[in-house]
Amino acid sequence: MIPSQARGPVSGRLPDFPWDKLTAHASTARAHPDGVCDLSVGTPVDPTPEVVQAALRAAADSPGYPTTIGLEATRRAAVDWLSRRHGVTGLGLDGVLPVTGSKELIASMAVQLGIGAGDLVGYPALAYPTYEVGAALAGADSLATDSLTAFGPRTPRLLWINSPANPSGRVLPLEHLRKVVEWCRERGTVLVSDECYIECAWEGDQPLSLLDPQVNGGSLDGILAVHSLSKRSNLAGYRCAFVAGDPALVGELLAVRKNLGLQMPGPQQRAMAAALDDDEHVAEQHARYAARRLVLKDALRSAGLRIDHSEASLYLWATRDEDCWSTVADLAGKGVLVAPGEFYGAAGRRHVRVAFTATDERVAAAAARLTA
Repeated sequence: MIPSQARGPVSGRLPDFPWDKLTAHASTARAHPDGVCDLSVGTPVDPTPEVVQAALRAAADSPGYPTTIGLEATRRAAVDWLSRRHGVTGLGLDGVLPVTGSKELIASMAVQLGIGAGDLVGYPALAYPTYEVGAALAGADSLATDSLTAFGPRTPRLLWINSPANPSGRVLPLEHLRKVVEWCRERGTVLVSDECYIECAWEGDQPLSLLDPQVNGGSLDGILAVHSLSKRSNLAGYRCAFVAGDPALVGELLAVRKNLGLQMPGPQQRAMAAALDDDEHVAEQHARYAARRLVLKDALRSAGLRIDHSEASLYLWATRDEDCWSTVADLAGKGVLVAPGEFYGAAGRRHVRVAFTATDERVAAAAARLTA
């Protein structure tokens, strides 16, 4: 349990930035004669779709201030996409809010919902570090767990779930999602699902959105879902994301964010709408990633690593059943840089996260080094 802190510098509440710990291994990997195969951060490298670039160019003349609530066309595109691709019903324009990248929203969600000292925020045992950062920024307590019973007599004000999960690629089944929704509603806990990898599925059942009526019983009360276009549309540099769900919660976020001046630039809103309206580029990018994933999966297994979960997301969750830093060091010596599982919580200390977002050439080079 991470205690709340009421005094001292804000930075003192926050965990160390994990990627700083990888610097020495990154230097080792970059010293490889054929250059580094960077499979750590997982940043997109393929071109931003032309349909999106064209929309951005067409909207380049944008002299006025954007509104925090966003363009109606952008919010309509989000509603239509969730309906078309993920079976979401009952969502109106008042239940969607564009945001400048999902990380900003995740890090500030607790603060914007009035959560603070003495409150509790929950998130998965293996988790994107920003959930912890958001709780710490608010001065709240936090608990990393996959078990609802672990909260004991305390009731979290906010609970994060993440499916498909970063880093493990695990997909939560329908019955589990239903159980969590019911548990949170019984206690008045705000439930937020990070669904940034929902269109990056490879094996097993398709991931379900928290907003799907199969999951929530046809009611959006008390729930939110966060979506990003960074992965599915190669828009990491555009900072295009949105939150959707309970209109009352979205309205509260809007009221706070208006006072903070948190607004997505108008040209990016037009670009996001174009990306959400176009399914063809998503299928093309999915095929690229599927091919890279297969190459790396086979190579990692040949190198003696086991792949756990990894049904979805843009990563392979791999282990040699040893300390993750030993695996990181060994692979860095081959010029292959991966992320230590420890970055994502104590439960990841014997795994590494391997991104398959690098170019075809770098993925092939990594595979060759792993199987040499």
